[in-house]
Amino acid sequence: MAGIVGIGNDGREEQVARMLETIGHRGDAGSKILKGQDVTLGAVWSEAQAVPTSLTLRKQAAWDGNHPPLPEPSALAQKREPFALAAATPDGVFLARDRLGVSPLYYGRADDGVLCFASEVKALLVVTQDVREFPPGAYYNGQDGFETFSEIDRRSALQGDASQITSGLRLRLEQAVCRRIDANVMGCWLSGGLDSSTMAALARPHLDRLHTFAAGLPGAPDLRFARQVANFLGTIHHEVIVNLDDLLAVLPEVIYHLESFDALLVRSTLTNYLVTKCAADYVGSVFSGEGADELFGGYAYLKELELDQLPDELLDLIRRLHSLALQRVDRSASAHGLVVYIPFLDLDVVDYAMRIPPQFKVRRKDEVIEKWVLRQALADALPDEVLWRPKAKFWQGAGVSDVLARFAESRISDEEFKYECTLPNGWMLISKEELMYYRIFRQHFGELSDLTWMGRCTSKLRS
Repeated sequence: MAGIVGIGNDGREEQVARMLETIGHRGDAGSKILKGQDVTLGAVWSEAQAVPTSLTLRKQAAWDGNHPPLPEPSALAQKREPFALAAATPDGVFLARDRLGVSPLYYGRADDGVLCFASEVKALLVVTQDVREFPPGAYYNGQDGFETFSEIDRRSALQGDASQITSGLRLRLEQAVCRRIDANVMGCWLSGGLDSSTMAALARPHLDRLHTFAAGLPGAPDLRFARQVANFLGTIHHEVIVNLDDLLAVLPEVIYHLESFDALLVRSTLTNYLVTKCAADYVGSVFSGEGADELFGGYAYLKELELDQLPDELLDLIRRLHSLALQRVDRSASAHGLVVYIPFLDLDVVDYAMRIPPQFKVRRKDEVIEKWVLRQALADALPDEVLWRPKAKFWQGAGVSDVLARFAESRISDEEFKYECTLPNGWMLISKEELMYYRIFRQHFGELSDLTWMGRCTSKLRS
């Protein structure tokens, strides 16, 4: 993933260069610093994102994403791909972020009141501790301030029977995958669950070679299922087998890149990060199955809801993706200079999925089945054992589960936890495991008094 930074003033090349250094991992194919009217911009990008773009736009803008929109409010809502954009315009700096917040962007004010922005928090901290997340689906300019150009909302339900809706979903997923084919050889994170297996199955026919990557502790369910899918599809499969020592060794590095101490987010990032490190040796871009649980009702607690409650609950989950799962996906990939594609979050797929009636998502007949419509859509593409595999959280399927929690319990006393569990901003840490992560976070970034930019998993997702 590419990275952008900037300061809303001219003559700030030295500061922008220092900001850019902190996110150099986001791309080693090229970098630039641009001087505009009342703005200094910087960008780094990977080879996969070095695509032909207007020379005029390149001279005035920096972006994360393959095909940036024009820096005009009217152009933003038409954009179907993820992006974060910064541009020097006659009216000063123009900033915008995609509707789902797939591409990260943060902003704040320096001590002199000047606007600063960056793809990662660590870059902003070079010039200010005033950090806020740039809202998804919004733009900023000097005249209008912040304005929303698009947002995710409930839609009218689709009409038609199950077979019609299922075939419509399959078509849109196939198109979403095809739009993201950028080479003859690509990769796919593969847990052996329905979501990642869907991506591998739909991408494989269009590639000369597909590398798949799985990670877990010895005996982890994900390893077995991923191997089964890889054999079924004929991919070049890679396994990263880890133990507690491996997880502890990489933990400081993961928290630095992730910029979070949320316990479940850190857990799930550890194996994601390690498998991406492996992937970077073979491919420049990977597919991810992220987003399917939020669109199609994949989490266990959703089975307990009444069907008329499901659409609003899924909408809330989708709106929260940008600061949780998508942060994990972005930081795991960008830490190793990879581009990650998330076809489930293609806007055509999202808009269609939001209209699928809830009874096709969580099916209640002889048994309650989550993501029923997605399973039906892939019925001819995956082995039955994988197709009907129950949902497992990323860290559970990888075998991480409570390994780190037990380690933290053995290292942090009850007295220490009681003394340190309240943070300067008033947040309460939920466990000794989270305190262990927060201590590392604090070593990297200091004791920040404002953490409102950081997402935290809800109690529902923890259960």
